[in-house]
Amino acid sequence: MQIHFSALSASLILALNLAACSPDQNWRDVSLEGSPLKAQLPCKPDKTTRSVPLGGQPVDLQMVGCESGTAMVAVMTALLPAGADANAVLLGWQKATLDNARVQPGQETGRPNWHRPGQLPLSGSVRLQAAGLRANGEPVRMDAVWGAVAEGDRVRVVHAVVYDAKIQPEMASTLFDGIKP
Repeated sequence: MQIHFSALSASLILALNLAACSPDQNWRDVSLEGSPLKAQLPCKPDKTTRSVPLGGQPVDLQMVGCESGTAMVAVMTALLPAGADANAVLLGWQKATLDNARVQPGQETGRPNWHRPGQLPLSGSVRLQAAGLRANGEPVRMDAVWGAVAEGDRVRVVHAVVYDAKIQPEMASTLFDGIKP
């Protein structure tokens, strides 16, 4: 499996830079273009789609994200080509996310399985928290999930994340629980 971390990191940075949110904590349902997935975000999201290589193949990554107070929230999803190893893609995506946030190996906590109704029971479907650094060098915490759902003979992967200096657990839980296939 091959993931181009620079392209994926660029997409993640783009998602983190999406901002157009006001007022804080005004939860709303959001559809992800080209996907049956629905999510709830605490602010008015910006949306974008970008081609990124996941699992060695270019895929369209749909992203929605916004800022709520000092928190940055984002939900991303991509439909993998038939036969792609979804678990390997999730594990590579986790590594890319942690590397992008400059999380030191072993500094993440959690790793409990994260399974929503309708999700595939993959070992790469997890929730984790970590401390890292923003692009400007400031400390940041993250709370993130990765999972996958079947769509016909293909698999759709999903990743949601909250970045903030101090994460509000209820914000992260509401975001993650609001993702529906």
